[in-house]
This record gives sequence, structure tokens and C-alpha cells, in this order.
Amino acid sequence: MAFKNITIAGTGVLGSQIAYQTALNGFSVTAYDLNPADAKKRVEALRDSYKHDLKLSDEDFDKGLASLTFTDDLGEAVKDSDYVIEALPESLKIKESFYQELSKKAPEKTVFASNSSTMIPSQLVKFVDRPQKFLNMHFANRIWKCNVAEIMGTAQTDPAIFQEVVDFARAIKMVPIEIHKEQPGYVLNSLLIPFLFSAMSLWVKGVAEPETVDKDWMISTGSPVGPFMMLDDVGLRTAWNISNNLYESKKQEIFKIVADKLKEKIDAGEDGIESGHGFYTYPHPAFEDPDFLKK
Repeated sequence: MAFKNITIAGTGVLGSQIAYQTALNGFSVTAYDLNPADAKKRVEALRDSYKHDLKLSDEDFDKGLASLTFTDDLGEAVKDSDYVIEALPESLKIKESFYQELSKKAPEKTVFASNSSTMIPSQLVKFVDRPQKFLNMHFANRIWKCNVAEIMGTAQTDPAIFQEVVDFARAIKMVPIEIHKEQPGYVLNSLLIPFLFSAMSLWVKGVAEPETVDKDWMISTGSPVGPFMMLDDVGLRTAWNISNNLYESKKQEIFKIVADKLKEKIDAGEDGIESGHGFYTYPHPAFEDPDFLKK
């Protein structure tokens, strides 16, 4: 494994998970975020999940934390980095600015990857100075348990670099999903995003309330979760960014209507589990009621 020093740029819902999972598996990790104190809190908040799902002890969790440093200085974050995983908001403008700055500050050896949910690597590669060392590496939420890493390059990506990233995915206990042709949404989001938008369309059109949609889906399919439960978990800001991107690219009015409704909730402080309120209220959401599916 050629990679030793890893930088995670952006420590939101997924970035914080990627940073910790990488540190836990023996890599030296620097988390770059404009607010390092908040970034550290998000990572430390993963403790209970790792203890519950992976039976990690507090001592083992702390060993992972010991391999993690936090900074708001991009130059410091990448000064000896072998691999940078960008996990910034789903905004082309934000990513363009970041990659242009990163290209100036990262050593020649550094490989760049985007965790973008919706943007294919050829949309981003034009912003970097090393197209042969650029690709996408996308993680599912709750990566310690839903442990896939979807890996997708461009025609310019060096096959040896692609293989290094596949090897790295295995090293942090991911199952690498090798995608050999660019596909917006990879495999996972090609299936998931249309599903979530179908649910949100029912909501914004007034067809059914979120709880009703979730109940119907769960009872009818046997799924343990419904789409609005998933949206709270991912975070409504991520859904809002994706909605805006889809409206810009497809010009279909439904995406703007969904984005505007999501923005209303975000502005009211209702952006998912992390804020304590999304489509449900936390820490005791209605779907935890044993009779939720019977009412």
C-alpha cells in the first residue's frame, strides 16, 4: 500500500465518517475543515455507533482518534499527503474553488479523489493540475456498517492509480465497487436518488405526509427504513444541494419545488438528525414507537 498520509477535506456527515474509519485502520489522517472544533465534535459523536455496531471498546475508539488531526489550514493539511478525499458540499462552484487551491498546495505525489454523490469525475477533473491522478471514491452513509466504496475514474485516470485506490478501500475495510464507465450517481445513487425524489414529490404535491410514505414503503416491502427516515439520516442540506444540481442540469420544475421546500425546513433549523429535527424529531422519533407501523 503506497498511501500512508491521508487528508479528508470537509467533515460533514460523510467526511467525518471517512476520516475516522481511515484513522481507525492504521492511517495517519488530517481532517481539513473551516471549523476544526466542530469537525472534532462530529468525529467524536461517532463513538456510540462504533461501540454498538462494531463492539469497539472506548480504548479502541480512542486509538483511532489518536491518529487524527484537525486543521483549517489547507496547506498544512496536505503538506505530506499521499491521498486527498474531498467531501465538500455538492456545489460545483465550491468544488472548483477548492480543487484550484488544492492543486497549488498539494505535493506532486498526491492523488485526489472526490466523494461527490452526483458529479462524475470528468465534471471536476478540469479543475485539477493532475488529471491522471484524479478520480471519484464514493462512500455510503454509516460507512463502518454499509461498507462500500464506489470507485470511478475518467479516461485520463492512470490505471495504476485506480488500483491503488481499490487497494486503499480494502485496507480501510470497504468493499470496492469498481465502476469502469462514468455514471452520474454511480450504482448506489443511480438507484437511491430517484427513489428519494419520488418520495419527496409525493410530499411537496400534498399526496401523502412523510410518515405515511415511510409506513407504506416499510409495510409493503419489508424494508426496515422509509425514504424520509433516510433523508433525515443523510441530512437535508445534502438533499437540497442535490436538488439544486438536478434542477440546473435537467431544468425540471419538480426539482426546484423540492429544493425550495427543503430550504424552508433548513432555514427553520430542521436539517436532519444532527440538528434534532428533520422530517422527524430526535432523539425519540415517531418511527421508534413499537406500534409505528400499526397506527
